[in-house]
Amino acid sequence: MRAQSQEATHEAGLADQPVSPSLDSRLSTLNQGCCRWQSLRLAVALLAVLCGGLARAQYLAVFTDGRVLAVTSARLAEGERIRFELKSGGVLVAPLTRLESVIEDTLEPAPEPVPPPRCPPEFVDQALPDATPFRGEIVAASRKADLHPWLIAAVVEVESRYNRWAVSRVGARGLMQLMPAVWIDGGIADPHSVRANLRVGSAHLRALITRYKELPLALAAYNAGPAVVDRAGGMPPYRETREFVRRVLSRFCPFDSSGSASQPSPKNRL
Repeated sequence: MRAQSQEATHEAGLADQPVSPSLDSRLSTLNQGCCRWQSLRLAVALLAVLCGGLARAQYLAVFTDGRVLAVTSARLAEGERIRFELKSGGVLVAPLTRLESVIEDTLEPAPEPVPPPRCPPEFVDQALPDATPFRGEIVAASRKADLHPWLIAAVVEVESRYNRWAVSRVGARGLMQLMPAVWIDGGIADPHSVRANLRVGSAHLRALITRYKELPLALAAYNAGPAVVDRAGGMPPYRETREFVRRVLSRFCPFDSSGSASQPSPKNRL
C-alpha cells in the first residue's frame, strides 16, 4: 500500500443538513473535468487490460443532486457517513443520505442494446412458487406499486438473494438494497423490515419506470442512479449496471427457444 503524504478530509455535515460549501465546490470543480475524459474511458479500459489491469479499482460515486465523482475506494464510516479516497490522494467524507449509488467505473466493451422485455411490468395476479421466500409480502408490495410480482422477486434475487439483513459496502440495506436517501424519504424506520423495504423499493422502481418509460432504463437507474442514465442519454455503458439489468430481466422474463415468454422463476440462476 502506498503511504499517503497528505490527507485532506472534508466533513459534509449531519445527515439532515445540506452539503457543506466545501463539498459543493469540490464536487463542482471535479465534475467540470468529468466530461472531458468520458470519451477516453473505453480506450483507457482496453489499455489497462492489455497492460495487466489497473492497480486499484475505480468507482463512480453518484450523489442525490446529480453530481458524479470518480473515486478509488468507498467504504462506510461512523455516523451514517461514507468515506471516499480520491485519485489525488485526498479523502472525502459525506453523509450517506447524500449518496445515490456507487458503481464500478468499468465500461462494457462493445455494449449491445438491451431491448425492453416482452413481459409487461404491470401487476398480474400470478402466484410465486411456494419455495419463494417472502412471497406473500412480495405480492402485496407488487400489487400496491402495480408491478409484476415476478419482477420484484427478480430484483430481490439479484440485489440480496432474499437476505433481509444484507448490507452493501456503501450502505444499501435489506431485500431490495435501498440506500438511505431512498428508505428515509420513504418513511422507513427500519430498512431491514421485510414489508417496509419491499413497499418502498417497489414504489421507487415504479417511479423510475414512470420517469423513463422503459423497464431496462428504469432498472439501470435503480442500480446506478438517475443521474448516470440521464448523462448517458440512455442505457449507461458501465458493465456493472448492464449486467444488473440483464440479470433481472433474465429472471423476470426468460424466453424459450420458440421466442415466447416462459414461466419466470426467482430461483433461476445465470
